[in-house]
Amino acid sequence: MAVNFRGGRHTQFQRQAASASPSGRATRFGVKCEIPKRGATPKAVAGEDIRGAASRRAPLEKSNLFKAKFVPFFKNESDPNESYDLDEVIYRSKTGGLLDVQHDMESLAIYGPEYWKALFDERVGKTSWPYGSGVWSKKEWVLPGIGDEDIVSMFEGNSNLFWAERFGKETLGMTDLWVKQCGNTHTGSFKDLGMTVLVSQVNRLRKTLGKPLVACGCASTGDTSAALSAYCAAAAIPSIVFLPKDKISVSQLVQPIANGALVLSIDTDFDGCMRLIREVTAELPIYLANSLNSLRLEGQKTAAIEILQQFNWEVPQWVIIPGGNLGNVYAFHKGFKMAMDLGLTDSLPRMVVAQAQNANPLYQSFKTGFAEKISMSAESTFASAIQIGDPVSIDRAISALKECDGIVEEATEEELMDAAARADLTGMFNCPHTGVALAALIKLREAGTINSDDRTVVISTAHGLKFTNSKIAYHEKTIEGFASTYANPPLDVKDDFGSVMDVLKGKLEY
Repeated sequence: MAVNFRGGRHTQFQRQAASASPSGRATRFGVKCEIPKRGATPKAVAGEDIRGAASRRAPLEKSNLFKAKFVPFFKNESDPNESYDLDEVIYRSKTGGLLDVQHDMESLAIYGPEYWKALFDERVGKTSWPYGSGVWSKKEWVLPGIGDEDIVSMFEGNSNLFWAERFGKETLGMTDLWVKQCGNTHTGSFKDLGMTVLVSQVNRLRKTLGKPLVACGCASTGDTSAALSAYCAAAAIPSIVFLPKDKISVSQLVQPIANGALVLSIDTDFDGCMRLIREVTAELPIYLANSLNSLRLEGQKTAAIEILQQFNWEVPQWVIIPGGNLGNVYAFHKGFKMAMDLGLTDSLPRMVVAQAQNANPLYQSFKTGFAEKISMSAESTFASAIQIGDPVSIDRAISALKECDGIVEEATEEELMDAAARADLTGMFNCPHTGVALAALIKLREAGTINSDDRTVVISTAHGLKFTNSKIAYHEKTIEGFASTYANPPLDVKDDFGSVMDVLKGKLEY
């Protein structure tokens, strides 16, 4: 049942909490949930910064019980207890598979759902270090063992949830359409959410544990390199970036350059860059920063928890995510599932992964019922950040989609650019990747898969200002083979009153 965003309905757990005993205790995972004491951040004293004030804050009661570790994403049948400390530099399991970060859910469940809601809500928008960050306000669910002094944060996250009122009503006949503006962050993309976690852990490994890591490195189609270089610069950690030559926008390229990264422009595609960075990090003490590293997904999952928070802990029916390397798909699912497993919500949203037709291996796999895992040579797409034909996290994404009854849709180049332009005309300013998600939404509405009153959230992964070249080409109608149906080019007018009036009379309704 959809609800108006000005109101809401109580979930099962909220109703239980309302009728609970004064102690606020309940039972989850076979243990009693308690309402613990929360340590307030002391006021800064003269000459002290917010880190100093945080160092005098009493820790959350029983927080020493919170643990997390690396485990194989798919259980190793020959070694079912395989696990690794988060302080180990490791990216693959013994069998070569992906790793996942596993939290001690029983310890987290000692604190009941109403406590977690209150704690997270209390921290939003504050300047208390590091809780002013949308990621670190949920520190206990992200990286519980790290000290506040090692965290590298730019108070990322807390991005706005935009009610797409006009686009929803006029284009789609929808009243409950939202766009999560993950690009409204420090470097202009959702990658900041994961990079603050990864770079913070590297900072801890170098500074606190003395591990000889000389740099962080990544392969990137643009946004990852921007986030990595910025966070490394803030922590005085060298960063190295492998970029596919001539395949990303100038605004994306200039970010790592400006932040002092060592940028290698390599004559290959993203998959080629990924292969090379994995080979390099296997030989040199450079910490791999791609989403192959599951630490990043711990930060990215907080966007899902943030969406729940913004809806007063109500679960939307649909979440539509642009998909490239596919780590973000699993990250969102993990955030939603963690909230459900700890009793903050009682269901999962259905997820839609939207892919550009020119780079759609997950869509092709979906069409086979996931019977086949497909890789391809990705063709050029305006949605350059998802121009990936051999996604590292395809297994993670398939697992998430199966659990939430998710689907996959695709968009052609013209469909994604038209969708972005149509939405821009209602007040947004979308990147091409958001255009892919919007195009998928249009198709699913036309097919009747998504209903007019379904609460639906489109994930906008980057800021449109990073992709002005493609927008200019669209509005100038210079893209070969495109009708550019929604183009709005400037009009050349002579320097006289009559000419100006003629144009205005022809365009205005009065």
